[in-house]
Amino acid sequence: MHTEIHKIKGMHCASCASIIEKTLGKIDGVHSVEVNYGTEAAKISYDSAKTNPSHLSKKIEPLGYALVAPTAESMRMSEDEHAAHTGLTQSKSEKLAELSDMKNKIISAIPITVFSIVVMSWEIFAQWNIAPAIPYIGKEFFHHLLPVMATYVLFVIGKPYLLGFYRFLRYGKANMDTLIGIGTSVAYLYSFAVSAFEESLRPFINVEQSYYEVTIIVIVFITLGKYLEAGSKLKTGDAIEKLLNLQAKTALVVRDGKEIEIPAGQVVHGELLIIKPAGKIPVDGILVDGSSYVDESMVTGEPMPVKKTMGDSVVAGTINTTGSFTFKATKVGSETMLARIVKMVEEAQGSRAPIQALADKISSVFVPIVLVLAFVALGAWLVIGSGPLGFSQALSFGLVSFVGILVIACPCALGLATPTAIIVGVGKGAREGILVKDAATLETLHKVTTVVIDKTGTITKGKPELVSLQNLSDKSDDDVITLLASLENKSEHPIAHAVVSYAKERNIQLALVEQFEMLKGKGISGVVSGVSYHVGSARLAYELGASILRSDLRIDIETKEGKTPVILAAEGKLLAVAMVADAIKLEAVTAVRDLHALGIKVVMLTGDDANTARFIADQVGIDDVVAEVLPEDKLNKIKELQAQGKIVAMAGDGVNDAPALAQADVGIAMATGTDVAIESAGITLLHGDISKLVKAIRLSKLTMRGIKQNLFWAFFYNIVGIPLASGILYPLSGWLLSPVFAGLAMAASSVSVVVNSLRLKAKTL
Repeated sequence: MHTEIHKIKGMHCASCASIIEKTLGKIDGVHSVEVNYGTEAAKISYDSAKTNPSHLSKKIEPLGYALVAPTAESMRMSEDEHAAHTGLTQSKSEKLAELSDMKNKIISAIPITVFSIVVMSWEIFAQWNIAPAIPYIGKEFFHHLLPVMATYVLFVIGKPYLLGFYRFLRYGKANMDTLIGIGTSVAYLYSFAVSAFEESLRPFINVEQSYYEVTIIVIVFITLGKYLEAGSKLKTGDAIEKLLNLQAKTALVVRDGKEIEIPAGQVVHGELLIIKPAGKIPVDGILVDGSSYVDESMVTGEPMPVKKTMGDSVVAGTINTTGSFTFKATKVGSETMLARIVKMVEEAQGSRAPIQALADKISSVFVPIVLVLAFVALGAWLVIGSGPLGFSQALSFGLVSFVGILVIACPCALGLATPTAIIVGVGKGAREGILVKDAATLETLHKVTTVVIDKTGTITKGKPELVSLQNLSDKSDDDVITLLASLENKSEHPIAHAVVSYAKERNIQLALVEQFEMLKGKGISGVVSGVSYHVGSARLAYELGASILRSDLRIDIETKEGKTPVILAAEGKLLAVAMVADAIKLEAVTAVRDLHALGIKVVMLTGDDANTARFIADQVGIDDVVAEVLPEDKLNKIKELQAQGKIVAMAGDGVNDAPALAQADVGIAMATGTDVAIESAGITLLHGDISKLVKAIRLSKLTMRGIKQNLFWAFFYNIVGIPLASGILYPLSGWLLSPVFAGLAMAASSVSVVVNSLRLKAKTL
C-alpha cells in the first residue's frame, strides 16, 4: 500500500475537495483519500498493483482537476536531490504564474468594471431622484456598449465559471464555479434576450431592466477575491519554502586529498566536508577536526550559537559563525534532520483537525442545497410576488434573488477556515523548534489539563555536573580541581566525566598521574607529584578513617537532595568535597510557572528515589511526584489520570518513555539531538527545551482560537447572506440585496478568513 501526497491543479473551493475525494475514492485500488483545500493537495493511499498517480489523474481531469507530478525544477532541487525525494510537492512557480494571469485579467477588466459601476449607480440614484435621469443618447450608448463588455468579461475572465457550469451539466458535479457560472450566465442570457427581442418581450416583462452590469461586476469582484485569496494562501504556506531555503546548494568535500566543491545532493555517507566561516552546513555529520560556534536558530529556534568541538554533531541548514572545521557526513539527502523536519511540517499542514469535520460535511452538500434554494427563491417570487407586483416585476426580483443566492453562498470560507490556520500554526511552530506531527495533535493540545513530565532530560539536563565544591585545604580551588580532574580522567564513570568536563570548561590543565588504581565500588587512587591521593565516595572516606570527616560537611543531607559527594583525600586528611548532581535546567522553573498560569497541573514521573525526586520537584514547583517507577508504571499513571477525566500530555525523551507517550492524549518528545526520531510523538521539541512545551500549548490555543473565529465568520456570511439575497427583507423594508454586493461579500468572506489566519504569524508565543 503506497501513501503519497500530490498537489492538485484546478481546485477553486471547498466543494472541489469533496468532488475529488468522492471521485478518487471510488477507483479500484484506492484505500483512502484526504483532500485539503488549504494546501491544494491530496494524501492518497493506494495499491500500486491496481492503480497509479497517472491513472488517478485521468479520472479527475474531465472534472477540471489534475494531480501534479513533482519535478526537480518545480521543487527547486537538482536531479540528484530529486532522486532522493524528500516528499515535497510544492510548486510555487506554477502558483505565481497562475496569480500573474489572474492579475492581468483583473487589470484588463478594471476600466470595464468602473464604467459598469458608474452606470449602475447612476440608474439607482436616478430612481431615488438623487441624480438626473440618464440622457437618451447616453442610455442608447450604454445599451449597446454594456453587452459587448459583458460578453468579454463572461467568456474571457469568467471562463472558469462557464466551465464549471458545463461540467455540472455533463457530469452532474457542482462546485463554487458552478454556482457563479449559473448565476452570471442566467443574468447575461436574460439581458441578452431583452436586448435582442426588446419589442417582442415588452408586453410581458420590464425590458428597461437588464443585468449586464451584474454579470460584469460579480465576475470581476469574485476573480479579484480569488486573486487576493490565492496570494494570501501562498503566504500561509511559506514555512516550507523558508525551510527549503535553509538547504545549502553546494558542499566543499575532500576527495583524493583535494578540496572540491560539489552540489549538496552528491555528498555521500562517510565523506569529509570542510566548513569555513559563515558557511552553511549541507548535510548532517560529526566533527572530526577543528571547532566553532554554529547558529542553529533556523532549525531549532535557539537564538544563541552553539559551541561545536570534535565529536559533536552538526545538522544541515545551520550556519557556521567564526571558526573552520571538518566533519564526516552521517546523514545525506532525505535522511537529514532538515529534510525530515520539512516532510513532517508538510504532512502536518496537509492533515485535518477534527474540528474541520463539520465544515467538510457542510461543504460536501452545500452546493446542491444552494442550487435548490436559488430555484425555490425564484419560484417563490414568481408565485407569491406576481399578484402584488405583477409578473414583470416579480420576474425581475426573482432573477436578482436567484443570482444573489448563487453568488453569495460561498463555501470557500468554510473550506479555508481550518486549513489556513493549521498551515500558519504548524509553520510558526517549526520556526520556534516545535514540530507538530498532525493537526489532530495540535487541536488536542489546547485542551490539556495535566502535563506529565519525566525528570531526566526534561526537568534536569540528563547528565551529571559538578555543582559545588567545598575546599578544606590550603590549596587554591583550581589546584583542587586539577587534582580531582587528573585522577578522574583515568575513570570511565559518569561522575568522573562531570568532574573532567568542569575542568575543561575552565581551561584547567591536567597533571600527570602515576600508579593509578581503581578501588572497586569506592573510588580511585593515584600519585601526583609524589603525593598519594584518593578520590571517591563517602564510604571511601570512612574507610580511610573517620577522623577525616567533619560534621559541618552535610554529606548525608546533600545526598538526600540528589547530590553525590566526591571526596579528595591525601595522607589521612580530607582536602575537599565536590558535589555532583544532574543539574536542573534553568528554564524548567519558568516553564512550570507558566504552565500553572495556563491552569495546567504538572506531575513528575521518575525512576529516581523519592527523596531526590521530591527535592527537585520542590525546586521547580511541580505539583505532584511519582518516584521509583518503571516504564510500565508510567503507563499506568497516565491511564489513572485519564480515568479521572483529565486530558494528559506526556513529555519525555521519546525512547524510554515510549509506552507512556503512546498512551497520553498528546505525546511530546524532548528531542536533544538528531538521533531522536522526530516522528516518535505527536509533538517534538527540538533541543529538549521544556520552555517550548509552554509555547506549544500557547500555539495550540492561538491556532484553535483562530479556527473558531474563522468558522464563525464563515458561517455568519452564509447564514446571514443567503436569506438577505433571497429577498426576505423586501416585504418589510422594500430592500433587496443586489448580486453585486453579494459578489463583494463572497470575495470578502474568503479573504477575511485567510487574513485572520495570517495574524497568527505576528503573535508572540
